[in-house]
Amino acid sequence: MSDVIRLHFDVAGDNLTEAGAAAGSVKKVLHQLGVDPAVIRRVAVAMYEGEINMVIHADGGTADVEITPEYIKVVLTDSGPGIKDIDLAMTAGYSTATKRVREMGFGAGMGLPNMRSYSDEMNITSEVGVGTTVEILIYTGKDRSPVNMAAEA
Repeated sequence: MSDVIRLHFDVAGDNLTEAGAAAGSVKKVLHQLGVDPAVIRRVAVAMYEGEINMVIHADGGTADVEITPEYIKVVLTDSGPGIKDIDLAMTAGYSTATKRVREMGFGAGMGLPNMRSYSDEMNITSEVGVGTTVEILIYTGKDRSPVNMAAEA
């Protein structure tokens, strides 16, 4: 894996059956590239959670993935209602999902917390009435976490 690989996916809104398709496609590509299975799992889980959030809360969006030898960057963008209180939204168990979505087994309020726990770095920008962008960075090396990288400097 010597070059940068860029992938783009459109995530359809209000279609929980197709949610996760982009994460599945990225998982296959990473496997073909020989990426460490633990890294593949982290990327797949974080992306899946992001896709579900876009489907449930924002009528879909886009997922852009950049794969390099050092890291995998995922940028999830939507034009949904935005997140009023990001700190609150990051609280495990907090959810604004509808009753219908919860009855289907989604919307438990673990999407953003799971995305954070499976990422080395995560940044959320959101504007109410405009949309949300979540950037996830996962390092491919076993010792490339931000803490270890700071210690190396």
